[in-house]
Amino acid sequence: MVDHEVDTAAGTAVVDAHAIDRRSAASDGVLARVRNGLGELTGALRRVAEHVLSDPEAAARSTIVELAERSGTSPATITRFCRAMGFEGYADLRLGIAAETGRARSAGWTVDIGREIQPNDPLGRVLDQIMAADTRAMHDTAALLDLGEVERAAVAIAGATRVNIFGASGSALVGEEMQFSLHRIGVAAWAWSDVHEGLASAALLGAGDVALGISHTGQTRETIEMLAEAGSRGATTLALTGFPRSPLAELADIVLLTASQATTFRPDALSARHPQLVVLDLLYIAVAQRTHDRAHAAFRRTAQAVDGHKAAKGVLS
Repeated sequence: MVDHEVDTAAGTAVVDAHAIDRRSAASDGVLARVRNGLGELTGALRRVAEHVLSDPEAAARSTIVELAERSGTSPATITRFCRAMGFEGYADLRLGIAAETGRARSAGWTVDIGREIQPNDPLGRVLDQIMAADTRAMHDTAALLDLGEVERAAVAIAGATRVNIFGASGSALVGEEMQFSLHRIGVAAWAWSDVHEGLASAALLGAGDVALGISHTGQTRETIEMLAEAGSRGATTLALTGFPRSPLAELADIVLLTASQATTFRPDALSARHPQLVVLDLLYIAVAQRTHDRAHAAFRRTAQAVDGHKAAKGVLS
């Protein structure tokens, strides 16, 4: 039986006003946009999104009436959902999903995505599932990422006197990797995971400095506090997150988005790590490009400095 409890006009207006992603109605990243906007949807619109994500291939084959029945909503709700996703109508949404699932199927990404890993699964099958999920997450991230924002972030870091990187738990590990990369090319960068130390360092920032906050959910209180403190002192603030309407993203000057593809034992926060590293690698290379001579010289000197600690040829380490 179809549930005709659809979103209120106010709720729909909020979703339309926020426009989860109207920058492009191209087929690339349709499912990533749905996942990315899931947290903003409620009621009937959320049920449609969850149904599409649970079986995209079936959604691509369904008529608007069939999708409404299977998601327990109505054709009118499906139409509102399409517009919230940046499509003019259901036909465009279907074509986008079909194109994306077709590419995924031909690339072998869908073999095990979404399947629970069982205790007796052979490691070969587990590896296939991890590779499929990570490949999909990388492609989704590439579709979501605004290269203009990456450009702005790279210019800010390249010209910064000091760069602070904030993150907690797994995000702190990602931040330390970025700090290491920037340090090798002569960028004065520090990574902070302790909120007291991070706040103290943020308080010393000013105009011309950059602060980067990393949080998949964008809701980690400590990271939000540290980035807010940096912003209040005049620093340019960057956010690396999976949620464009999160508190962290809302307070940042520049937002870099990532997607994730959860698997058994790797919920979203853990599965987001590889896409986060890819985006930060891109940002690091962009900074190195814009500081080419300085970066090249710094990289050469830092490599020479540790060269003496490498094992000599023919000597076992």
